[in-house]
Amino acid sequence: MRTDGLAARIVHADAHCIVADKPAGLLCVPGRGDDKQDCLSARVQALHPDALIVHRLDMATSGLCVFARGLEMQRRLSEAFARREVRKVYEAIVCGDPGRDEGEIDLPLAADWPNRPKQRVDAQQGKPSLTRWWREGAGPLPGSTRLRLEPVTGRSHQLRVHLLAVGHPILGDTLYAPQPGVSAAPRLLLHARRLELMHPASGEAVAWHSPAPF
Repeated sequence: MRTDGLAARIVHADAHCIVADKPAGLLCVPGRGDDKQDCLSARVQALHPDALIVHRLDMATSGLCVFARGLEMQRRLSEAFARREVRKVYEAIVCGDPGRDEGEIDLPLAADWPNRPKQRVDAQQGKPSLTRWWREGAGPLPGSTRLRLEPVTGRSHQLRVHLLAVGHPILGDTLYAPQPGVSAAPRLLLHARRLELMHPASGEAVAWHSPAPF
């Protein structure tokens, strides 16, 4: 199991929880097949065998991911996520300019079964899904914009589908972005940069930050 360089990506570790900074292109949990066994959870568990995953990031997304140490801490953290008591902040580079400084995207999402694993906006069968966004300036490429994103709900691919639906797909998104957005970046330009929650043991407010690598 590869653990090279992992220590530099452990943002926080104590007796109750661990926060790791996942690189883009690495699964959070093992997939099917021998070639998909290297993943963030396996790398963290190689250093901390009692680490249990609490939430996931898409393989293409980089950034902060929290692990619990033991079943009781996993239960507490999972409940905090379910109650939406965890603040998650993402950063993305999108195609075009929204034309205003902030906004909300309130569109129901559902699985696009004929095209799995894709998701889609579905007014009839979709689950309520809400994303808040703020413009942080021009992006690094011509015609792009840097956004701060906060998903209020946590649907699969929520940020990617919501931004596509309003005409501003994330650059480098091979699953959703049309050309030239796909080839504009070598990876999905989406990063989970900040996590804020109540510590599962002490109850103190804690926060961790990871600068976007793009």
